[in-house]
Amino acid sequence: QVQLVESGGGLVQAGGSLRLSCAASGRIFSNYAMGWFRQAPGKEREFVAAINTSGGRTYYADSVKGRFTISRDNAKNTVTLQMNSLKPEDTAVYYCAQGPVFFVPTTHGYDYWGQGTQVTVSS
Repeated sequence: QVQLVESGGGLVQAGGSLRLSCAASGRIFSNYAMGWFRQAPGKEREFVAAINTSGGRTYYADSVKGRFTISRDNAKNTVTLQMNSLKPEDTAVYYCAQGPVFFVPTTHGYDYWGQGTQVTVSS
């Protein structure tokens, strides 16, 4: 069974940093693109960042461009999201996702999802 498990969420002051990690299992990790999404209370789940199978190409939502960095380690079956200069509007549950196509900026492009990790940014 495919399983994605996020970790690293927490509480941070505005302007601070957090690093999220996602551990994947159940199929060959290097064959799949990875993405990060987030969902705030009462809002739709939105795209944050994506990375291709090799890690050579990345793409970011305009709202996080220049502040967040996605990376992957195919030897360890992990993908990470480094979040800097955090803002209160970044507060959300962050989800790791896996799919066959690099950069589909909707939830429909990904077929497996983690359970999420809470990120809270205080003002």
